[in-house]
Amino acid sequence: MMPLSFAKPGEQVMVTRVSGNAEIKKHLEDLGFVAGIPVQIIASPGSGNIIVGLKESRLAITDQMAAKIMVQ
Repeated sequence: MMPLSFAKPGEQVMVTRVSGNAEIKKHLEDLGFVAGIPVQIIASPGSGNIIVGLKESRLAITDQMAAKIMVQ
């Protein structure tokens, strides 16, 4: 298990857990980051953001948010 921020572009991973305080967990879960959902890393341009493919959508999240999403 590792944080989503460590995944490489093109890699597909599975969300195993979302951590953080209640507000952050709720926000990430509202975006669709729940255990058992596959996520594909589209790009990590190095600007502090990560672009992911999630449920037929593309989302950009910060490195800090990605560090709270544990994947395998």
